[in-house]
Amino acid sequence: MVLIVTIVAVLAAVLLANGTKETSMQLLQWKGTGTTKNLQEVILGRCYNYITTVNPELRDKDCQKIWETMQKAFIYKNPCNITTEDYQLLLDLASHPIPCNKSLFWSKTNDLVHRYTKTNHSFLTLEDTLLGYMADGVSWCGNPSSPGINYESCPKWSECESNPTSVYWKMASKMFAEAACGVVQVMLNGSIEAGAFRSNSIFGSVEIFNLDPDKVSAVQIWLMQNIGGPASESCTGHSITRLKSILEERNLRVSCEDNYRPVQLLQCASDPDHADCRLCTNSVQ
Repeated sequence: MVLIVTIVAVLAAVLLANGTKETSMQLLQWKGTGTTKNLQEVILGRCYNYITTVNPELRDKDCQKIWETMQKAFIYKNPCNITTEDYQLLLDLASHPIPCNKSLFWSKTNDLVHRYTKTNHSFLTLEDTLLGYMADGVSWCGNPSSPGINYESCPKWSECESNPTSVYWKMASKMFAEAACGVVQVMLNGSIEAGAFRSNSIFGSVEIFNLDPDKVSAVQIWLMQNIGGPASESCTGHSITRLKSILEERNLRVSCEDNYRPVQLLQCASDPDHADCRLCTNSVQ
């Protein structure tokens, strides 16, 4: 009888352990990329590089403390239950002033806008600030069970809104917009069939509503079409008209330019013999 009871107890323990393991594994089943390998080294390396070579004026920033604060924001936490409070101290530690007339926002022009800011240091995107520089292209999320970080998968933005990267970027974007002053620029993609301005983008849902009309004197839209097209939208298009209306309702002056020449010249550097680029070259002569 004692032997039977013992066997039953062992079986129950095994089943319980398996059930716990399955529950733990369920936490790993997300559709997005898992936490970037060697995340600590990546964040620390980028932070130290930024404050020593990119922007030495920030040399007094404490990169070790910034990393530790970032890690505490998500480690051992359910990746769908991250709050703005989790990141507030991190943003306070890593934020820095943005000079007036230098803020450049973007949507669906990731590669082009950052090629431009690398060649023209008159402008800064969010990814050119410390917060954006550290996290650009990096993914991370926690797991309630050990080791506290999920390296297998993380939630996509579409799976749950309050995931670690989504909350981080929305907060950083909000702070970047709030800091903007003077004339600000936004680079949009005029070759997208659905429209250059999307109200559900970070720019359309966060940044434009956090521009301060008392600090921002004007918004200049650069609507860039791909070399060779398609020319899906111009400055008189439907989505741009809607964007202008939103900005004007917030008492912001707005202008728009199709294929802003300095950026178009950069595009043509990759395909100088294209007909669009020959026209661009002729217009410069």
